[in-house]
Amino acid sequence: MALSFNEQFDQHGVWRRDFAQQLRRLAEWMSQHELMDAAAHKRLQRLEEQVRGDKVMVAFVAEFSRGKSELINAIFFADYGRRLMPASAGRTTMCPTELGYDANTAPSLRLLPIETRLQVHSLGEWRAKTDRWLEIPLDVGNADQIAKALEKVAEVRKLSPDDARALGFWHDELPEENPVPDAQGQVEVPMWRHAIINIPHPLLEQGLVILDTPGLNAVGVEPELTVNLIPQAHAVVFILSADAGVTRSDLSIWRAHLALPADNMDARLVVLNKIDTLWDRLSSAAQVQAQMERQCRVSAEMLGVPPDKVLPVSAQKGLLAKIMADDGLLEASRLPMLEEALAKGIMGRRQSILRAVVATGVADLRSETSRGINIRRRDLDDQMAELRNLRGKNASVIESMRQRVEREQREFNLSVTRVQAVRAVHRKLLQDVQGQLSAQALQAELAELAQTLQQKGIKLGVKKIYVQTFDRLRAPLNKAQSAGAEIQAMLGGTFKQLNAEFGFSLRVPPPPQLGHFVHDLTQIEQSHLQYLGVGNALKLAQPEFSERLVRALATRLHAVYEAAVNDLDLWSKSATVQLNAQLRERRRSFTRRIEGLDRIQQAASGLGERIAEIEAGEKDLLGLEHELQELTDKLIALPEVESAAPDVCLVSA
Repeated sequence: MALSFNEQFDQHGVWRRDFAQQLRRLAEWMSQHELMDAAAHKRLQRLEEQVRGDKVMVAFVAEFSRGKSELINAIFFADYGRRLMPASAGRTTMCPTELGYDANTAPSLRLLPIETRLQVHSLGEWRAKTDRWLEIPLDVGNADQIAKALEKVAEVRKLSPDDARALGFWHDELPEENPVPDAQGQVEVPMWRHAIINIPHPLLEQGLVILDTPGLNAVGVEPELTVNLIPQAHAVVFILSADAGVTRSDLSIWRAHLALPADNMDARLVVLNKIDTLWDRLSSAAQVQAQMERQCRVSAEMLGVPPDKVLPVSAQKGLLAKIMADDGLLEASRLPMLEEALAKGIMGRRQSILRAVVATGVADLRSETSRGINIRRRDLDDQMAELRNLRGKNASVIESMRQRVEREQREFNLSVTRVQAVRAVHRKLLQDVQGQLSAQALQAELAELAQTLQQKGIKLGVKKIYVQTFDRLRAPLNKAQSAGAEIQAMLGGTFKQLNAEFGFSLRVPPPPQLGHFVHDLTQIEQSHLQYLGVGNALKLAQPEFSERLVRALATRLHAVYEAAVNDLDLWSKSATVQLNAQLRERRRSFTRRIEGLDRIQQAASGLGERIAEIEAGEKDLLGLEHELQELTDKLIALPEVESAAPDVCLVSA
């Protein structure tokens, strides 16, 4: 049997917990044997956070009345035995809604009033202003209470066109996009700007985040939604209605916010919902099947996606079948096929990426730790050779050797002073690079674009300034790449000298690779050029929209810069961790050698005892090497979550 999305996500959660526990055991073992330093600790901590805190976001996007909320109910919440998200006629999600779980926050529904759109703060900034949100507690043991509370995401209010215009829901120049006035001349707008549902559902507890987005109007007027949240989703499910196919408004959403280059379309899946509307007793099963296949084929052609990316489904019948335990109806709804595609696509790709990240990190850590153990072994070999040469020698020879060791120690300390000077230059170069990638530097680079967008009326030349801004934004990343190569060359010379003078085995890691961050900036640039085109000229003429667009863009760009800084910092630590380890071990070696010679001078039996201690120490190091291999092998070779689902290439993290 193929695993459903819920089943495979549950197994993915178990897999992640096993991974995190293995990482913690490795950390405890390294600390116990004095093999842990600050850089190794940070590497392990970062790996554990990546595995434990891994989030998988699935965004559901559709125009109104496509059955989007019903599809979410059918896939994720059928176990409650009823609908949780409002999906009945006239009751549908009106504001962007996030479903997730934070154990540090009580189960609740938080709602941000629509009036906050009158201010320029971004959604990210509003998240921190908890006093501006309406919070409704959720009783996790009462499905009816949860469903009743979630009805609030469907609430609307009636306003005059002038008030709707101020909130971004009415455009005199785009009458076809405006809501229809009632008899009193008022129009409906969402009551809430954004909703966050925090509930301990098993999948949400394990890191699943569901983003439920309403129709074209809400998507188009909230730049942060289309600049930040949707592009960062690991999968975007775009829902159409089987009886209507691709409508004009569907095509507008797709082209403006979801269309990607052909080589990156794996992150998109199209669902042709409500296929039960095609079930016709006057038509044969073959005729119904042919009609459904035709709708899928036409939809794929209009959206420019491969035909296998369009899956026909009946969310309503699938939900009903799950609640009623009707296997025949469930199969007819084709919901299991969609779940298989989600399971294989999202979880398979996500786990592969996590495995690759952790395997690389653990392999690097094992190499560094093994090098530290080898340093200890080599120092013990040197001490053993010295001690064996002392057999039968008198006290004056032993004292002479002690003086020689002290002289070597002094010479070593002088060399360490030179090393510290090189490291100071290294830190200075790194700080300069990090300064160019700071939030303040980003704000300065965006200043011209922000100023241009804040001008009244039509923004002439804004696209040119936008392109120039991104050219400048890529420059610090390219400089950081060059600085990394410069730092590597400088450390390489120092390491070579130390290897020659003290027999170290220092090796400079390859320079940091920041090209993928440059690629991220280019993707962000290309994916948001449509906001500056003729079609959005009227929206850009609104200062509030332009301000929100810049703030949303800044939030996403800051995330790229911050990730680059973190990678640089980790690379810097990995470049110096082996130096710290070998310097530390050499200092310990000098201390042990002097202490051993002192003991030999104090007692005739000291030489034999010391040789026995060193032999025991060498045996212990062999044991440490073996334990290190076992612990890291378990991490690198941790079994994958298996799925019997067919190969469906769906998402790219």
